[in-house]
Amino acid sequence: MAAPAPQATPSTTPHPPSYPLPRECPYRPSAGTAHLRDAGPVSTVRLYDGRTAWLVTGAAEARALLADSRVSNRADFPNYPVMDERHLSMRATREMAREEEGGFAAALFGMDPPEHTRQRQLLLPRFTVRQVAARRPAIQRIVDEHLDAMEANGSPADLVSAFATPVPTMVVCTHLGVPYQDRTRFEPAVAGLFEPDRADAAMAELTAYLHQLIETKQSEPGDGVIDHLIANHLRPGAIDRAELVAIASAILVAGTVTTSSAIALGTLALLTAPGQYTALVDNPDLVPGAVNEILRYLSLVEQLARVATEDIEIGGKLIRAGDGIIVSFAAGNLDPNVTTHPDRLDVALPPTNHLAFSHGIHHCIGQNLALLELDIAFRALVSRFPTLRLAVPAEQLPTYFAGDVPRLACLPVTW
Repeated sequence: MAAPAPQATPSTTPHPPSYPLPRECPYRPSAGTAHLRDAGPVSTVRLYDGRTAWLVTGAAEARALLADSRVSNRADFPNYPVMDERHLSMRATREMAREEEGGFAAALFGMDPPEHTRQRQLLLPRFTVRQVAARRPAIQRIVDEHLDAMEANGSPADLVSAFATPVPTMVVCTHLGVPYQDRTRFEPAVAGLFEPDRADAAMAELTAYLHQLIETKQSEPGDGVIDHLIANHLRPGAIDRAELVAIASAILVAGTVTTSSAIALGTLALLTAPGQYTALVDNPDLVPGAVNEILRYLSLVEQLARVATEDIEIGGKLIRAGDGIIVSFAAGNLDPNVTTHPDRLDVALPPTNHLAFSHGIHHCIGQNLALLELDIAFRALVSRFPTLRLAVPAEQLPTYFAGDVPRLACLPVTW
């Protein structure tokens, strides 16, 4: 019996749903995400400008495409899916996949092999399990110091400003070799990267700061990732300063925004889902699995955009060369092969192979550091503050987005 012919490309698929779907709850993707899976693991959606793109909601299909060399991460393809018109005015979006004047999108995130492979190979030695594990005592000290201060200042407290924001920033600074005391110089620029009206100026500020830092480090070296790159790659001429600045920017931004949100929104989810925070208080050994369950449940990075460079048959559909593709991590994290309880947070039932760190060649290089940091942070939080609870109703919490990542402006808690 012959296999059924692959179905039509996006332009001929009738009445696709609009995408993306706004969140009704800051720590959960839209409830409509589950319905996007009803059309099968590969379907189509309509973007803000009327164009259509393939939407991949099946976990297996997502992994297959993310590992497929026929799929590109370059944003300069005509049909590259842009999900917000404001992003078109941002220099980071315009320059993605182009070697122009640095900018964090020009490093790692917006590149294909061989350039992407070369950059990852520069960094991998400093992000191995062994290298990251050596940071455990330093991360533990950072976490403990901030919880000590929060306890000393008394209840109530803002968990965002007291813990969820400074801890990831200090951890990434320590790992990169960026002086934490310089945060008043780089934190406003990092925040500004996600504001379309300020993005260009913010990128210029961050780039200027990192150029100056690298200049200083060439005569006063340390032991961070930047120092490693200077000694082993910049001085021998394997990379230039602009590329080093782009790489440092990428890690500084990615390593702070998502982890900070994971701590804040993860704590909010634990406190509002019945029994979940208490379960970790009663059994802190559940924390490693709980971290992965929190990451699956939050799906902070809901999707990644790609473009097919050749025809691809997958999920019963034919994706044509040049078609835009959206890989939905949020939908994939609802897949029965990932979780038995897609709509519920259960720290006692961690997921199998979730997509929070992507997959394939663009799998998050900072995964080991993020998992260690979150494990230490949540384990310490539930141990030190077993009676932690919200100080205001959850629906009153102010939220905003840094790019596509949901964030809490504050999280008042008491104990």
